[in-house]
Amino acid sequence: MKVFVIDPTRCVGCHDCQIGCKDEHCGNCWMPYAESQPEIGQFWMKVDQKERGHKPHVRVSYTPRLCNHCGNAPCIKAAQNDAVYRRDDGLVIIDPVKAKGQKQIVDACPYDVIYWNEELEIPQKCTGCAHLIDDPEQPIRTPRCVDNCHLDVIRFGEAEDFDLEDMEVLHPEYKTDPHVYYTKLPKRFIAGTLYDPDTEEVVVGAKVTASWAEGEFTTMTDDWGDFWLEDLPAAEWRVDFEKDGKRAFREVDTIKEDKGLGDVAFV
Repeated sequence: MKVFVIDPTRCVGCHDCQIGCKDEHCGNCWMPYAESQPEIGQFWMKVDQKERGHKPHVRVSYTPRLCNHCGNAPCIKAAQNDAVYRRDDGLVIIDPVKAKGQKQIVDACPYDVIYWNEELEIPQKCTGCAHLIDDPEQPIRTPRCVDNCHLDVIRFGEAEDFDLEDMEVLHPEYKTDPHVYYTKLPKRFIAGTLYDPDTEEVVVGAKVTASWAEGEFTTMTDDWGDFWLEDLPAAEWRVDFEKDGKRAFREVDTIKEDKGLGDVAFV
C-alpha cells in the first residue's frame, strides 16, 4: 500500500512541492488519470502557512497538504458509476470521464482537497502522479511533489518501508483512514519574557512549569529572560515561575491558539 510521509518540521515554506505539481499537471492531460489542472484556483499540493503566537513571540509553521488517498474515502461513497476508485496500490483516482457533472464528489471531501473545474465540469485532485508511477519510460517514477522537495520533507513509498506507529494524520476524528502521515504536526506553545519590575531587568535562569490535568512541561528562562514551552496539547494551563524562592503564576488558555505572552512581570 502506497503512503505519503511528511515531516513539517523540515518544511521551510519554499513551495517547491506545489510548483512541481503545477509544472506536471498544468497544461498536461494525463488521461485516464486526470485532465489538465487549471493554472489558478486549484492546488493539488499546497502548503498551509500559519503565523502563531503574538509578537514578539511568534512562530510560523508550514504544513504540506494533498489528497489523503483515504482507505475509507468519502469521495468514493459519494460518487456514482464508480467515478472514484481506489487502485490496488492505494491511490484514489477520480475518473475524469465518469465524474463529469458530479459536483457532490467535491462536497464529500472533509479535507477540502477536491476542486471543481467549472470549464470541464469535473472534480479534480491529486492523483499521486499515477501516470509517472505506471510508466516505466518516465525518468521520474515518483510523485513530482516528492521529487521536487530538496529537503526530504515529503516521502512516498510502501507502507511497510516506514515506521508509521507514532505518526499522525490530519483530523483523525473524520475516521477516513488517511494514507498521508505526518511525523510531527504543529502543537501549541506558550512563550514570553520574564522580567522583574522592581529592577527593570529580565529574569535569567527561572524555572517555568506549565501544568494541566494530565501532566506538566518545564523549561528555563534564557539569557534574555525568554521562555518557550513548546509541543503542548491544546488545553488550559497554569504556568508557574520560580527562582531563588520567589514564585508567581499565570493562567493561560491554548485551546484555540498558541500564546505569546509578551513581557511577564515576575510578581
